[in-house]
Formats: sequence, structure tokens, C-alpha cells
Amino acid sequence: MKKYFNFRELGTNYRTEFMAGLTTFLAMAYILFVIPSTLALTGVEDLPEGVTRMDQDAVFVATALAAAVGSLFMGIIAKYPIVLGPGMGLNAFFAYTVMLGYGIPWETALSGVLVSGIIFVILTLTGIREKIINAIPANLKLAVGAGIGLFIAFIGLQSAGIVVGDPDTLLALGDITSPTVLLAIFGLIVSVVLLTLGIKAGIFYGMILTVVVGIAFGLIAAPSGVDGIVSGVPSIAPTFGQAFLNLGDIFTMEMLLVILTFLFVDFFDTAGTLVAVARQAGLVKNNKLPRAGKALFADSAATVVGATLGTSTTTAYVDSAAGVGVGGRTGLTAIVAAGFFLLALFFSPLLSVVTAEVTAPALIIVGIMMSSALKNIDWDQFEIAVPAFFTVLTMPLTYSIATGIAIGFIFYPITMLLKKRASEIHPIMYGMFVIFVLYFIFLT
Repeated sequence: MKKYFNFRELGTNYRTEFMAGLTTFLAMAYILFVIPSTLALTGVEDLPEGVTRMDQDAVFVATALAAAVGSLFMGIIAKYPIVLGPGMGLNAFFAYTVMLGYGIPWETALSGVLVSGIIFVILTLTGIREKIINAIPANLKLAVGAGIGLFIAFIGLQSAGIVVGDPDTLLALGDITSPTVLLAIFGLIVSVVLLTLGIKAGIFYGMILTVVVGIAFGLIAAPSGVDGIVSGVPSIAPTFGQAFLNLGDIFTMEMLLVILTFLFVDFFDTAGTLVAVARQAGLVKNNKLPRAGKALFADSAATVVGATLGTSTTTAYVDSAAGVGVGGRTGLTAIVAAGFFLLALFFSPLLSVVTAEVTAPALIIVGIMMSSALKNIDWDQFEIAVPAFFTVLTMPLTYSIATGIAIGFIFYPITMLLKKRASEIHPIMYGMFVIFVLYFIFLT
């Protein structure tokens, strides 16, 4: 194993890789509770006709398994210390745009994730995926990431009751004297303090402390005995294989947009994470990422597996930087993290204590982290600032990641052509322009 992972060349050992895997798992453990809560539409009272909630226990199992399998792929095939899991931005798109916004049943949405994963595999094996990534302007990539961050943070503020609807002003500050709202604010403050102090797993520890305080003040029901903490693995039957049973429902313009969005967001989420984490680990050579094709294949295959199991798009997590920070340099880090995700399968009863007030701070903080991309957008160039601004702003305001992407991609070729910078527009961007214009004409 030492030889396979090049321990000597990379200056690492078993203990370092184990601690790196554990650190990354702890930094990512919050997704085991946030992803199922989001996909089950916890806290959402009124659902569109024909839309039902996903089984939270089944999604918990699917999320843990997808993270484990995806991380094993990345560790064994690509040999990178990068851990995979269902993406936070993509799970929000799945739940709040596809299910709530479009009224598409979760079974059909899973079919969309499956198809996007299969397309990913094909594009990766043919090398086209990297070419498409390069066709999208860097500023728009940054705007999409930042916009998703604002959208996720808005969802967190809303689910916590910190921001509420208002008939006069659309939005207003919620009742911050409410015990549940105060609990969410406490969780947010604690998580911010921990992360500011440099504690890598601050989000996860913040959730634990919030649960403890919630139980102490009677806001959260305490687990009853050992059975309330540890149990057998829940059944995955409610979600397993549903993606294959509803493939016939994806042949609509609306689902085409959904699949394109799954593709687009995961495209840049994965590529950006791979480069950032690999660079931090000192694995980038001559400005190139060794085994990039294998890493992208691992990500693509994990999405297919995740959709089959019953969860949203699986992608590389930037939280992997936590493990790299303590010395992780090889795929063994990812394999160790995968083992902890499998172990977590036996702790599903804890889902009952992870309420909306507990998960809201995690959403807000992830949103803050993703919004950091705003600083790298070239705001001084008006032709760039306009599409970037509309992409970022319209995601939370329209409650739709897809709409934000569509508006930004429509404005970009317009402003660039007016500025006589047509030579900088890739032909793929013109194709996107036509697709999104047709979307607004026929589907809105």
C-alpha cells in the first residue's frame, strides 16, 4: 500500500493519512443531516400537487453510501486526498427549484441526476468535459458559485426563522425572541466562533452544541436510551432504483434545463475543488493536475451511484482541505473518510434531534464560504459585471439557481458583443444563450 500511494515520495505515513481522513470526515459530517433534511423538505408545509417528500432515513443511507463509494473511487482510482459527497448547492437546487419551484416529483428529479451522471461519464471518457469547462468564462463560473452561496444562506436564514415573509416588504426580520430562532442564532454564533478559531470541524461541532442546548432547554426531544443514538441501518428501499423507473419523464424542456443545471454546477464545483485542494497538497505539477481524467471519472461515477441509491448529485468537497491541512497527501485519506461514512450508517436515530434550527447555521456558513468567490469577479469591467451581478442576485431573489444561471448566460454575449469583444465568446456560449432564451419564452 505504501508503494501504491507513494508514501515515501509524498512524505506521509499511515498515521498521518488516518488523521487526515478523520479530520475531513468530521469537517463534512454535517452533510449526513443537512442533505436528508433538505431533500425531505423538512419545515416546508405546502408542497406542489404531485410532489411528495423523500424518505429522510433512506436519503440518510443514500447520502452516507454515496459519500463512501465516491470517496473510495477517488482514493483508489485517482489517488487524491479528496472526499466526495452530495453537493450542498445541488441539493438545494434539487429540493427548492426542481421539486418546489417546478413541481417535479423527486423520482423524476433523481432520473435527471442519473442522466447527468451518465453524460458526465461519457464526457469525461472522451475528454469533452474539460473542453466545455474551459468554454465558460471564469467570471461567470465565479458568479454561479457565489450566487449559490447566497441562495443557500438565504434558505438557512429562512428555515431558522431569522428571515420571514412579509406582505408589505416581501421579507422582514423574524421574531428573534422566539426560543427556536434564538437556538438557531446560538448555533450560528458558536459555529462562527469555532471556525474563526481555526477548528476545521467547526460546523459539525456547532451542530452538536446546538443540539445539546436545545435538549437542555426542552426545544429538542432528547434521544431515548441507546436506541435513540445507535441502531441498525435503515432501509434504502424507498429511494433505491427510483431513478431508473422514471426515465421516461425526463424528455421535456423543463427537465432539459434541470439536467443542464446539474451538469453545469457540478462541472465547475468539481473542477474548482480538485485544483484548489490538489494545489494546497502540492500535487499540481507544471500548472497541471496529474490523473485529472481519473479524478473526474471518479466524480462522474459517484453521481451515477448516488442517483441510483437516492440522493442528489455527488461531487468533490472543498472541506477536503481540512484533511490536507493536517498532512493528507494520498488516496488513503479519502479511503479512511469513506470508512467513517460507512460507520455513520448506524447513527441514523440522531436525525430526530437534528431539527431545522440545528441545520440552518450550517447552511448559512456554507453560503458564506461559497460567496467568497465574489472577490475574484472583475467588477471594473461593466460588460462582465452585468451578467455576473444578475447571476448572483437573481438566484436568491427568484428562489432558483437555474434562473440565475439562465439570466447571466443571456446577458453575457449581449454585453460582450456591444463591447466589441465577440472574439472572446466561445461558440458554446451562443448555444447556451439560445437554450436559455427559449426556456424563458416557453417555460415561464
